[in-house]
Parts: sequence; C-alpha cells; structure tokens
Amino acid sequence: MDRKKLTEAISKALEDKGKRKFNQSIELIINTRGVDFSKSENRVNIDILLPKGKGGKELKAAVIAEKMIADQAKKGGADLVIPPEDLSSYAEPKKLKDLAENYFLLAQPNLMGQVAKSLGQYLGKRGKLPRPIVGDVMDLINKSKNSIRVATKGKYLPVLQAFVGTEKMTAEELTDNAEAIYDAVKNKIGGEGNVKSVYVKLTMGRPIKVG
Repeated sequence: MDRKKLTEAISKALEDKGKRKFNQSIELIINTRGVDFSKSENRVNIDILLPKGKGGKELKAAVIAEKMIADQAKKGGADLVIPPEDLSSYAEPKKLKDLAENYFLLAQPNLMGQVAKSLGQYLGKRGKLPRPIVGDVMDLINKSKNSIRVATKGKYLPVLQAFVGTEKMTAEELTDNAEAIYDAVKNKIGGEGNVKSVYVKLTMGRPIKVG
C-alpha cells in the first residue's frame, strides 16, 4: 500500500471531523478477496502494537492471576487484577460488558481453562478472550494499553475493521499506525493479493478509499 495515498486518505477523512463533543476515532477497513474466513485456519485474531499510541483512547489492562503474578501486575500498572477465586463474580452481564469494552485482558497461562469456563462464552464471541502471560507481565501491561486486536467476527464476512487512532493525532502518526495494522493483516491473510480495497473512516464521517 502506497504511504502517500494512505496519508492523503487519512487527511481527507480528518477534514470531515466538524465540531463534535467527543474525540472521534479513525478506523481502517480492509476488504479481502479469496479468503474463506469460515475455515478456522483462515480466521484472523491478532494483537497489534500501535507505534504512535491511541491518541487518548487507551484501553485499561485487566490481569487474571494468582498472588505472585498479581502483585507484579499491580506494581506494573494494571488497572484491574482479578484473582481466580473471584472469576465467577465477573460472569454477570454488566461486568462482562465492562471487561469486553474497556479492558485489554491478560491471564496466567494455567488459569486459561478456568477463564474460558467462567467468561469464555461471552468474551469469545467478541474476540476478547485474554492473552496468556508469557514473559514480563509489566512489559505486557505497557504494550497492551497501546495494542489493538483485529479479528474476524459474526458471519465471517470478507472485511476486517480496526481502530487506528483519534482525530487528536496527526495524519503522519495515524499513517504509521495504519501501516502497522495493514502489514500485520496482509501477512496473516496471505499477502497483498488477497486485499481487495482499503478505506479509512472517521467515526461520524464517510469512508474514504485509499488510492
């Protein structure tokens, strides 16, 4: 994808922001071709670190862990730490919705089965199952706050949509983030030949085609 054309499309989308009472998001929409997402091996479910951050819309980090890792997570800036014995209390609709919409979830590997049993049915459908904690939990927390997840959803339509940043960011910063997303998705679906078209869109704006 040509960087100049991507920046031009993002700049054009930003021109349409008007005067809103909230910080609008920019989204990248990738239409695919020749990829059958109904097959499990083709489905997309990847986390991508945005090099320029999220422009004020960082997710909070929730860590599901036993005491030793839980203590490390608290020191590392986790916004919420859930011990395994409290998991069942999060299986009610209001708390599940809050977790899915406002948090990036991390879990101790040996607790993944317990998490799936208690919360998996709701979180799994939304592509929000926690990532296992591998390595330094503090580093994972820092990265998670500026990461996004791109996943196939619903009836596996040939389209992938991702948060790029906000209207508070410059077109160059948004381009850096969009390129990171595009490259990760392109590699996952088998190359640029499987990309049909790309659009960028402000929350309240119209889709702008790249190129």
